[in-house]
Parts: sequence; C-alpha cells; structure tokens
Amino acid sequence: MHANLMLRRLQGKVALITGGARGIGECTARLFSKHGAKVLIADIKDDLGESVCKDIGSSSSSASGCSYVHCDVTKEKDIENAVNTAVTQYGKLDIMFNNAGTVDEVKPNILDNDQAEFERILSINLVGAFLGRNMLLGVCGIIGGAATHAYTSSKHGLLGLMKNTAVELGRFGIRVNCVSPYAVSTPLAKDFLKLADDGLGGMYSNLKGAVLEPEDAAEAALYLGSDESKCVSGHNLVVDGGFAIVNAGFSVFGKSE
Repeated sequence: MHANLMLRRLQGKVALITGGARGIGECTARLFSKHGAKVLIADIKDDLGESVCKDIGSSSSSASGCSYVHCDVTKEKDIENAVNTAVTQYGKLDIMFNNAGTVDEVKPNILDNDQAEFERILSINLVGAFLGRNMLLGVCGIIGGAATHAYTSSKHGLLGLMKNTAVELGRFGIRVNCVSPYAVSTPLAKDFLKLADDGLGGMYSNLKGAVLEPEDAAEAALYLGSDESKCVSGHNLVVDGGFAIVNAGFSVFGKSE
C-alpha cells in the first residue's frame, strides 16, 4: 500500500529514538516517520544521524518532522538534553525507544573478562536504558550462553528493569515494554558475528526461509508505540524466528531435509 494511503498508526505522536543513526534504530526512525510520528534521533554518530534525518525529511512518503541530537546514553545530562529537545521542538514526548546498545569482545571464559569492560557494556546497555526509563532488549535476556557474559548480563538486567518500571509507571498511564530481536542483519551484528547477510538466517532462526531484518524489529516497536497496544505493558515481545525456544542439541523428531 502506498505510504500516503496507509493508516498512519503514530499520527500526531512524538518519538525519541536512541541509537537511531543506523541498524534497528534507523529502520525504526524511518518507519515511525512514515506512520506520522515526529522523530528525534539521538546518537553519538553525528554524521550518520544527521544524514538519516535529512533523508527522512526529503522523502516524499514522510509528512512528519525528523531532527537529530547528539546523545551519549551513559551520560544522564545527554539524555536529559535529548528529552528536553524533543519537548521544546515538538511540544511533547509520547514514545521513548531506548535502542542504543553495544557488544564486547568474545571471551567465553569468565575469568578472562576484566571489570572495566564489563562495566562499560553495562553502562551502555543497562544504565543507558535506566536513564531513559524504557528499553530495547535482546533475546540474550531470555536465554543464557548465547553471547558474552557482560552482554548477556546487561540484557537480563534490562528485563527486570522493564518489569519494575512498568509496575511503577502504570499509575501514570505510561507503558513500558521490551522488543527482543536476535541476530538482526545490522552492521553491528555482522561485524560481531563475522557473517554475511545470508549467513544469519540459517544459524539464528527456527523458521525456514525467514531471515530477521531490522525492519522486523522496527515493526514490533511500531506496534508497542501505537495505540493498538494500549493495554500492553510489562511485556517482552520476542522477535527471533523461534530461536529462543529451540535447543539445537535435542530433538525427538530429528531433522528433515
């Protein structure tokens, strides 16, 4: 359906997206804008972020505003400034999508992990979300042993933070949820896994022929940010092709070709 004819599910809403300069954040910014939201991208990659905003603004399918602000999610003042910028520029803030995150070097032996690197990952993935009071979660928050110790710990922490925050903020009409993708074909994931685009789907999915794309995570975020999910809070929406429920080492049925 043509963008101008489709239902604009975020019409009149204002969204702040951290880590919106590339990957899932960029796809979400583009999708939110197409659905009528005014978008503020917050990132540390200034050139990329400004380029995305310019492209969204020049798109014929986008009738909404898009702007950029520099934001390091480990710094509370940066997040406060981003929120204030959204409110000052657009008059309000309806959706805060804390998408910013990172991964660390693979060190399977926990004894090889140093404190400084562990704290760095937590400061971005967990503390950054805490400062924003809403979060994007990965499947590593559901299962263990699928990534590094620091990364997995940060994602499990996010799940608990999301649930507690949802309980506290519900009385104010504020919903808090998580989106849990896994092995999305983003530059960060491909660099970390050292895989080409076509190598992600077969290894990290339980659905034949389905390859998880950034747009899939963006669609999940769109649902949670829209009024269609008005009664959904404290929920972890898993978007992983069934990966989290599969034990590759055990099957009573075997594998069919």
